[in-house]
Amino acid sequence: MVRLSATAIPAEAADGDAFLARLREFVGIEATPTRYAQDAVNQPMIRHFVEALGDENPIYVDERAAIATGRDGIVAPPPMLSTWLMVGYKAHKTAASGKAPDSPMARLLGLLADAGFVGVVATDDEHEYVRELRLGDELKMTTVIEDVSARKITGLGPGHFVTTLRTYTDQHDEVVARQRFRILRFDPSKAKRAAEPVSADPGLRHKPFILRDNEFWFSAAAQRRLVIQACSDCGMLRHPPGPICPRCHSYAWHEQEATGRGTVHSYVVSHHPKAPGYDYPLTVLLVDLEEGTRLIADFAGRTEEVEIGMPVQVEWLDYDGELTLPRFRAVTGAPSLEKEDH
Repeated sequence: MVRLSATAIPAEAADGDAFLARLREFVGIEATPTRYAQDAVNQPMIRHFVEALGDENPIYVDERAAIATGRDGIVAPPPMLSTWLMVGYKAHKTAASGKAPDSPMARLLGLLADAGFVGVVATDDEHEYVRELRLGDELKMTTVIEDVSARKITGLGPGHFVTTLRTYTDQHDEVVARQRFRILRFDPSKAKRAAEPVSADPGLRHKPFILRDNEFWFSAAAQRRLVIQACSDCGMLRHPPGPICPRCHSYAWHEQEATGRGTVHSYVVSHHPKAPGYDYPLTVLLVDLEEGTRLIADFAGRTEEVEIGMPVQVEWLDYDGELTLPRFRAVTGAPSLEKEDH
């Protein structure tokens, strides 16, 4: 294996062709040693995964249902791809302590950090699935540094995009999937500063894509009605709307009126990047509706008010008379439903 060293470089030299040439010496090299899955693809992990996500597709847990679709047996959900190769808490703790083993990727990132590119943000994650994973598959992953971009000017600051290609193979060395992952390493000290604050006028927000499958939902929202798509055959509720029931695969569905009441399952607070039409910090809720499904929407209140398990009630926000969307506010005086630890 080619060994490349990363030594400190003056910040003023980080914009030159020589520096870029040093970065691109890493292109085509394995970023890290081949990683082997600690466990074969197995039913318990699949069950935990689909239960956590609320995915009730039977091909992941029911062998008869999987065979009925033409498969040989139970398969793993494609989004689990990276789950099988996770290194675990112990390895992450070792890396955080600064004792992580040396690798070309570590040296590349060290070279960038020494030049001032200490900020990091993931920008792209593209997956190509060659075949579904089956119970008993034993996976390994090789990662190659595919590209390092020339210096780019971004809103976060100048930086370089680093692209890696991860190839997943099975116990027969056959490719089962590929993953192209890209990050930006940037210099936050040179970030662009906005000359004017971003307007919070709701009329400036990006409009959602309204398609044949979700048009009924937006039409109901325009009437200030919160509805849920329900399967007409098995009764399963689903959101976002879609053309087919994930449980029984029926195309028949109907609307079910929702009360608009629920509890906060989880939430995130966004500070950056600031998009026009929103107040920041922006609090976005994942709400457990009374009817038994979940909905993502803005919170109408102060971030400090939000608690997991907090009762909320829908209210409506108009966009210049063209669009109406739900958001949620806290139910004043209602007790939190968050479970206490005993």
